[in-house]
Amino acid sequence: MATASDVTGLLLRWSRGDAQALEQLLPLVYDQCRRIADRQLRRERADHTLSPTALVHELYLQLIDQRRATWSNRAQFFGVAAQLMRRILVDYARSRLAQRRRGSAVHVSLELAAEAPDRSRSAEVLALNDALDRLAELDPEQQRIVELRFFAGLTVEEIAHVLGRSPRTVKREWQLAKAWLFRELHQT
Repeated sequence: MATASDVTGLLLRWSRGDAQALEQLLPLVYDQCRRIADRQLRRERADHTLSPTALVHELYLQLIDQRRATWSNRAQFFGVAAQLMRRILVDYARSRLAQRRRGSAVHVSLELAAEAPDRSRSAEVLALNDALDRLAELDPEQQRIVELRFFAGLTVEEIAHVLGRSPRTVKREWQLAKAWLFRELHQT
């Protein structure tokens, strides 16, 4: 069983250019990345074509390009992993909506259309992403807290460590960010 310090040590070696460190790191973080992917995909539509495993593999491809990243600890790594997974899902949602606009929409009977929700899951993912982008313009730290808490599943204490803030401050900012996002996503 790998410890947090084992992961942090490998991250630091990877930051210094040790390619073997990445190969040793991935098996140690795979299960946690898969849990993050599972958490994010539970918020997606039921018939999503990406599985948690596929999302983690997409993440791996993105991480290979993160050669210049300066890793400081495992919490930061999982925060970045969650952020990259969010971007993958947003890109996927955008391409899905673009396909629909090009005329590949499926024809549905009026009865089924009346029962369908007003907004598709893809549109909801994009709306959340847009709201997070607006939050980043207003308060980048709150946006980062949302990513770390909501997408990466880090605890308040882990987020406080990553951001160099007190847990009380993180908890307060998390509450404010949630309220702001709720208002943004539910205004008509």
